Amino acid sequence: MSRRRLLAGGAVAGLAAVAPGARPAAADPGARPAAAADLSTGTATVAFHGQRQSGIAEDPPAHAAFVAFTLAKGTDRAALARMLRLLSDDASRLTQGTPALGDTDATLATLPARLTVTFGFGPGLYKAAGLPAPVADLPAFTVDRLEPRWTGGDFLLQICADDPLTVAHAQRMLIKDARPFAAIRWVQQGFRRSPGVQAPEHTQRNVLGQLDGTANPRGAVLDAAVWNPDGSTTLVVRRIRAEIEKWDMLSTGDKESAAGRRLASGAPLSGQAEHDEPDFTALDAAGLPAMPDFSHVTRAHVTDPALKILRRPYNYDGAPDAAGRPDAGLIFAAYQRDIARQFLPIQRRLAEKDLLNEWITPIGSAVFAVPPGCPDDGWIGEQLLS
Repeated sequence: MSRRRLLAGGAVAGLAAVAPGARPAAADPGARPAAAADLSTGTATVAFHGQRQSGIAEDPPAHAAFVAFTLAKGTDRAALARMLRLLSDDASRLTQGTPALGDTDATLATLPARLTVTFGFGPGLYKAAGLPAPVADLPAFTVDRLEPRWTGGDFLLQICADDPLTVAHAQRMLIKDARPFAAIRWVQQGFRRSPGVQAPEHTQRNVLGQLDGTANPRGAVLDAAVWNPDGSTTLVVRRIRAEIEKWDMLSTGDKESAAGRRLASGAPLSGQAEHDEPDFTALDAAGLPAMPDFSHVTRAHVTDPALKILRRPYNYDGAPDAAGRPDAGLIFAAYQRDIARQFLPIQRRLAEKDLLNEWITPIGSAVFAVPPGCPDDGWIGEQLLS
């Protein structure tokens, strides 16, 4: 019997096995009572349905998997609609702590831990549907060393939660149901600080020790920079390898000059606090610009709030090679209304003169249109494909 024909009557009940003759351990009369555990992280949910997809504007959970697919040959508009109905149903259940239909490991679905599933459509999906694509592959940049195993994709699922087991289970269930329509192109798994380690909405610190996302748009500025009126947006995913051992050879001052920010506080070199606006006219004690023209902050700076991008990065840290050299870096996910007007000008300036390029290498790249969300009785992509 196929798993899609199984009934989803509720979570599978587990039976606790007790060894014969086992006794509970005696309590220590002098022990202090244990503090009650806060289990709210595991049961927290994020709504799946709505005008906009989740997994974008919320404070990012601690763990993520970016799963890109290549559509099977012959997958047409009708097949895409079937796939998206099925995956939307899975995601709507899993994000609320309910097993997907036919979930054979239903107990793994009961702790959603702020699970979000975000759908992205690559240029290939629009081609398969016989529709013009609103996104295109990025042009080549001189700093790129792209590897096919991390590049491209017809369809993307961004799966995020505060628990890695929740992410793993959701990933497996969604891949199972996508299998008749598409093959895995790549999977990138990343992490951030766990809940409780720092205050909510803290700025991400990457594997080079830098704060990443200080200049992110917030509030009304975020709405103007990220969301189209219909609730859609676009996503650029870049896999950026960190050349950590070369970075380790620099002094703190050299690292800060390359970044344009203090490593400890994240403050711009012309300011005192993380969120101080950089002053590109300020001079240092030697009479030189406090914000070097080649620093990352200088090259990435945007003056028009509507042209900002929303950085939602995750670190990755793979197995070191036999010599102990690390395989680590950043899964750089950037959301914006318009890639051509917002992301590309920033990336061109960075590729041209960002000194940080000496210690980071882009090795993967993909672009996706992120369609609007859906109502309770709808599915992602319905406006496009129905």
